[in-house]
Amino acid sequence: MHNGPRTGLAAVSTALLAMSRRLEVRDVLRTIVVSARELLDAEYAALGVPDDHGGFAQFVVDGITEEQWRRIGPLPRQHGILAAMLHQDGPERLADVRRDPRFEGWPPGHPEMSDFLGAPVRDGEETLGALFLANKKGARGFTDEDEDLLSLLAQHAAIALTNARLYERSRELTIAEERSRLAHELHDAVSQKLFSLRLTAQAAAALVDRDPARAKGELQQVAALAAEAADELRAAVTELRPAALDEDGLVATLRNHVRVLDRAHAARVTFTCDGVRALPATQEEALLRVAQEALHNALRHSGADLVEVTLARRGGGAALRVTDNGQGFVPSAVRRAGRHLGLVSMRDRASGVGGRLAVHSEPGTGTTIEMEVPGG
Repeated sequence: MHNGPRTGLAAVSTALLAMSRRLEVRDVLRTIVVSARELLDAEYAALGVPDDHGGFAQFVVDGITEEQWRRIGPLPRQHGILAAMLHQDGPERLADVRRDPRFEGWPPGHPEMSDFLGAPVRDGEETLGALFLANKKGARGFTDEDEDLLSLLAQHAAIALTNARLYERSRELTIAEERSRLAHELHDAVSQKLFSLRLTAQAAAALVDRDPARAKGELQQVAALAAEAADELRAAVTELRPAALDEDGLVATLRNHVRVLDRAHAARVTFTCDGVRALPATQEEALLRVAQEALHNALRHSGADLVEVTLARRGGGAALRVTDNGQGFVPSAVRRAGRHLGLVSMRDRASGVGGRLAVHSEPGTGTTIEMEVPGG
């Protein structure tokens, strides 16, 4: 391996660490492609993840502008050189890809490419994808050392992709468990309210002739119970609705979530934000989930009439704070309280993305949940 400024040991180590630290497949793919292009000093890089229908489920590129990518059109099919990289054991280097007999031409708008280096990304017998590089900067073309480095990157890419897939599967299971819990809560809470509503309405009907004053009181209770049932239903639906993090980002998603809760509950719920930049997807999701859990606790259990959510820039990362003026509790008093209030899951979410969680509460003084993440 040569020791140019882009392929020194420190640069390679940084790239491999960046791959291993990403937890979502899309982030891993992007990190692999960017690292490969920079380390091997190529003009273009791409990584394709095949589907089962002769195409690519995902195809990530670097070195091509968004406008160029739009002009190229739909994702490529598995053909020519792309297919060859998916079905061979090791890397392949070509002085001019256009002269290879497997070359089938470019789609309209595709940039012109000449020298080529590609390798499969494999986990045992399974091909997870293929990594492609084109147009080595300078006149010499790709080298033996570049080929060795790409093989190393492909091996680590396989590990990082496998770990990311496992992480996403475990997260899907967690989401399914959370939805199941919310469904049970919804059923229990609304069923109890509706049962009380029915009994109170029956009592009002029985009293309407012989004691109209008491019947009026029962009907007022019917209205109050109906309002509570509606609040429970709206709150549960809000939690079950998937957050639009991918489309809207953390700030907009959290602001909308707080707005809905403010309308659905008697308590005042506010949100303020101060200069927060976009964060890695895993950190944004962790911050959102912790905010949701803290809001759930404050609105369901604390008796607060004011809950304040703030999100602020903290260095390259962010700090979340959820404060209520409710009854408070002693965080260390009973171990089971941590499970009941979701403190354990919130701490796990924070530590899972390199952050930390702090809980400040005493009986009669309300509760503050703080979470910080360092940024990506």
